Amino acid sequence: MSVRQSQYDVGLDKTPANYVPLTPLSFITRSAAVFPNHLCAVYEGRSFTWEQTYRRCRQFASYLAQNGIGEGDTVAAMLPNVPAMNELHFAVPMTGAVLNALNIRLDAPSIAFQLDHGGAKIILVDPEFSGVIAEALQQMTRPKPLVIDVDDTAYSSGKRIGEIEYEAALAQGDANFAPHMPADEWDAIALSYTSGTTGNPKGVVTHHRGAYLNAVSNILAGNLGQHPVYLWTLPMFHCNGWCFPWTIAAAAGVNVCLRKVDPAKIFELIAKHGVTHMCGAPIVYNTMINAPGAPKGKREKPVCGLIAGAAPPVAVIEGAESIGIRLTHVYGLTEVYGPASVCAEQPGWDDLTVAERAHMKRRQGVPYPLEEAVTVLDPQTMREVPRDGETIGEVMFRGNIVMKGYLKNEKATREAFAGGWFHTGDLGVLDEHGYVIIKDRSKDIIISGGENISSVEVEDVLYRHPAVLFAAVVAKPDAKWGEVPCAFLELKDGATATEAEIIAYCKSHMSGFKTPKAVVFGPIPKTSTGKIQKFLLRNQVESAKAISA
Repeated sequence: MSVRQSQYDVGLDKTPANYVPLTPLSFITRSAAVFPNHLCAVYEGRSFTWEQTYRRCRQFASYLAQNGIGEGDTVAAMLPNVPAMNELHFAVPMTGAVLNALNIRLDAPSIAFQLDHGGAKIILVDPEFSGVIAEALQQMTRPKPLVIDVDDTAYSSGKRIGEIEYEAALAQGDANFAPHMPADEWDAIALSYTSGTTGNPKGVVTHHRGAYLNAVSNILAGNLGQHPVYLWTLPMFHCNGWCFPWTIAAAAGVNVCLRKVDPAKIFELIAKHGVTHMCGAPIVYNTMINAPGAPKGKREKPVCGLIAGAAPPVAVIEGAESIGIRLTHVYGLTEVYGPASVCAEQPGWDDLTVAERAHMKRRQGVPYPLEEAVTVLDPQTMREVPRDGETIGEVMFRGNIVMKGYLKNEKATREAFAGGWFHTGDLGVLDEHGYVIIKDRSKDIIISGGENISSVEVEDVLYRHPAVLFAAVVAKPDAKWGEVPCAFLELKDGATATEAEIIAYCKSHMSGFKTPKAVVFGPIPKTSTGKIQKFLLRNQVESAKAISA
């Protein structure tokens, strides 16, 4: 039986005239051609136009190629948010290689594992991190990569450990180097490791197609428009800066680079460069809100900020408005390129009170413009839960903005994609409008006397207390109830509070069984991206239990 032929089969397969694989490399090519003299990056007195940046990327790509880097190879980077880190997001894939941006807070054993597992052939290192990288190189079991120093003159400490410095290597490259464009948009563009709490982290492999689509989605979801002025408060190593190196190239914007999060410096750069957009975890905005000298009052034109987290506290969303930052909540994971859902604002929200608006904006929301779907499913039946705001299921994604899989880990990849969806491990509900609302990570739900308690819900109440700067709630073993909430609090400078006062405050704002039964005051451990490390707090609670026993 012959295959039915459609009248729309025109008799010609895909050709270069009507089909080009999607890649974010096309963004910098266009911006350099269309806006050659438009500012691309500024950092500590240095600045580069888009034409200059494109030339520098091709020169370094040429240098990489001269040193044997090609399709499928890995180039690692241990760098802060400096212009070179932005350039690597183009220079490395221009050779067909894959960029492995390392978390700058990692210890030597973790770095050694990632360099071995990813097979890095070259690593670029900032002097600040030369000590830990030197130690990691000694612990590697595979051949050691070529080390290139990126000597940041704005940072005086540290020493060079490489065979050549970045600018010298770049100078050896050919500015007319022809970038390698992927033959298949499914080709890998980046390797990012998850921040696993037990065992070795998983290597998330992302592709050119997803990077392209998520970069454009950022423009749409974040209302960037053309020529945004973007402040780099989000680490570029974190999910490739949520794809924003490629996003800013697509929008021909300005990258305002920032070595580390410093509220005074942030406010200075916002005023100096007319920053329009920024991204960050709740900790970044909370630090700004509570910083001495934070500008109070609404700006004539507020800075648009994207905020990510399981559920940013209402107090942070309210506080950001008080210092002239209008937040949009996004949600995602490393496996979905950073943010892949957004709490899309609806008409009429501006007419709500600040508190009402903040409550609406803390939801995880709906799919990113170019993501296919995000919803809450029963992981057993793989059916969507009722839109009642109560039935808990697992948050799952599906679409083009999802990783290829985990490097050298087929079992974990298959498990992550079981049933045709990517399983996040986050527990949530759907409200009546189909917006996702995260209740907790599956491992963070507290089961007390058979009742589920969302640690996120308790934390949100704690953040409203005027003395609280950071809050985290974990399960504490209890002889009667099985588990009860235990709160860890970091107070604002100069503020005081007692355990009894905190517990009484919570009782006045929520059901008694959800109220913390113990409160611990002191610094709360966080990752470099501002996520609170609850596994360390759980370990602390378990250790205390063991000692008391």
